[in-house]
Amino acid sequence: MAVFWSLAVSTCVIMEGFDSILVPNFYAYPTFQRKYGEFVGVTEQTKSGYQLSATWMAAIGTASGVGAVLGTVLNGYLVDRFGQKRVLLGALCVLSCLIFMTFFAPNIQVLMIGQFLCGFPWGIFATVAPSYSSEVLPMALRAYLSSFTNMSFIIGQIICAIVLRIFLERDDEWGFRIPFGFQWIWPTFLIPLLSFAPESPWYLVRKGRLDEAEKSLRRLQSRTAKIDPKETLANIIHTNNLEQSLQIGTSYIDCFRGFELRRTEIACLCFAGQNFSGLSFGYNATYFYEQVGLSAETTYTLSLFGTGLALLATLANWFLVMPYFGRRKIYTTSMLVMALILYVIGVLNVWTSHNFIAFSQALLTLLWTIVFQLSVGQLGWSLPGEVSSTRLRTKTICLARNAYYLVGFIGGVVQPYMMNPQALNWRGYTGLFWGTTAILTWVWAWFRLPETKDRTYEELDILFAKRIDAREFESTNVHALDANEMQQLARKAANDTASGGGSPGWDIVDEREPLTNTDEAEGSGSALSPSQEVGDDEERLLPRIVPGQDVGGKI
Repeated sequence: MAVFWSLAVSTCVIMEGFDSILVPNFYAYPTFQRKYGEFVGVTEQTKSGYQLSATWMAAIGTASGVGAVLGTVLNGYLVDRFGQKRVLLGALCVLSCLIFMTFFAPNIQVLMIGQFLCGFPWGIFATVAPSYSSEVLPMALRAYLSSFTNMSFIIGQIICAIVLRIFLERDDEWGFRIPFGFQWIWPTFLIPLLSFAPESPWYLVRKGRLDEAEKSLRRLQSRTAKIDPKETLANIIHTNNLEQSLQIGTSYIDCFRGFELRRTEIACLCFAGQNFSGLSFGYNATYFYEQVGLSAETTYTLSLFGTGLALLATLANWFLVMPYFGRRKIYTTSMLVMALILYVIGVLNVWTSHNFIAFSQALLTLLWTIVFQLSVGQLGWSLPGEVSSTRLRTKTICLARNAYYLVGFIGGVVQPYMMNPQALNWRGYTGLFWGTTAILTWVWAWFRLPETKDRTYEELDILFAKRIDAREFESTNVHALDANEMQQLARKAANDTASGGGSPGWDIVDEREPLTNTDEAEGSGSALSPSQEVGDDEERLLPRIVPGQDVGGKI
C-alpha cells in the first residue's frame, strides 16, 4: 500500500509537468501568437505574422516559477503544522479555482497573474510528493518511487504534447483555451482519492502522535507483510532521537547550521543542476526548432517524440541504470555527457544554412533528453530526499526546489533573449552557454556530491555528522555509533549551535550501563576513515534527549 499511496501523491505533479511545457509551447502556437502577440510581419521564422516580445515571453515563462518559489516556502510551514495530507488536499482545491483565470484570460496581463497564482499549489505538489514518498517507502524502493515524481512530470508533458498537437489545427481561441481547461481533470479524481491517504508516520512521530503513527504504518503495509509495525515505529523513533541528539531542529534556519548546511547545499545544487544542465534549452525545445527553420508540424511532432523518449529513458533508468550504479557516478558522468552534447549543438550552428544541420541539432536535443532522463532528471528529485535529515526533510526539499526554481527563473529570463530573433538571436549558439553551466555543475558534483545508494537515514546522519569527504562516502563502513562517540558528536553539534546563536543545548543521558574497556577500544575512535567499521554492537541504546537543559549537564 505504501507504493500505491506514494504513486497517488506523486500523480499531483502531473499538473506541473503539463503546465511546464504548455505556455512555452504556446509561444510557437499561431492562435496564441495572434491573441497575445504583436504584429511584426510574416517571415520564415514568424509565419503567423505575430510574435510575443522577449519581455512578455520572459514574464509569462517565469510567473509560475516565482509563484512556485513562494509556494514551496509556504509549504515548509504548512506541512509542519497541518501535515502533508491536509496541505495537499487544500492545494488541490485552491488550484481548481485558480485555473479559471488562465482559462478565461482576456489579455496577456491576466494570463501572467493567473500563471503566478497557479504556481503556489504547483510548488506545494513538487515538494510534498518526493518528501512523502521518501518517508513512506522502504529503503529498497526509496530512490525509484521518489523519482516517480519525475515520471509524473513527464506524463504531464506527454499529455500536454498530445493535446497541443491535436488542437494545433484549430484556427480560433479554443485552440489554446481547451489545453488550459485540461488542468481541471486532475483535481476531479485526486481530491476524493487522497482524502483516504494515510499521513506520513515520520510527521506523526515528530508531533509525538505515536498511536496514530502506528496506525499509519499498518495502513501503509500489505496484509501479508511479515514486518511488525511496532518495530518499524521503533526505528523511526530511534532515528528521530538520533537527530535530536545531534541538535537537528525543525526550522528553516536549522537547515543552515552545522553539518546541515552541507546537506542543504547538496540538495539545492542537485535539484538546481537540472537547470544548469541546459533544461531551458535542450528539453522540449519547440521554440528552438522553430527558430532554426523547422515547420510547426515537425516542431510539435519532435516535441511529442522527445517527451515519449523521456518516459522510456525514465523506465530504463529504473531497470538498467539505478540498480547497478551509484547516484554519484550517474550524476557526474551524465552531466559531462550533456555538456558535450550542448557544445556540439553550439558548434554546428556555424553551418545552419544547410537544412540537414538544423535537423541534426534537433536530433541532438533529443539525445540530450535521453541522457537527462537517464540520470539528472531522476536524481534531482530523489537525492534531496535522501541527503536531508528526517526532521528537516520537508524544509530541505522546499529549499532545494526553490534553488531549482531560482535557476529556472534566471534561465526563463535569459533563454528568450538568447533565442528571440528580435533580441540576441543566438539560436544554436545558446548551447555553448548551457554547456558551460553544465561543466561547472560537473566540477561541483565531483568534489561535493556523496554516494547515498543503499544507505539508511541513520547511516547518512552519522556520515554527515562525522564530516566524511564526499568521495569517501561509498567506501566508509558504518554501523550504529556506540554511546561514547554518540555523546562526542552531540556535544560538538551543541557547541556548533551555541556558537551560531542557536537554540538551547540538550542534556544527553546514556540509559545503558557504562561501556567496557573492550567496547571502548572497538567503537569509540575520534575519527572515521574509509573502509573502517564504526562500532560492532548494533544493540546499543541511543542517548535519551532532554530538551531545555545545558549541554554541560549530566553525561
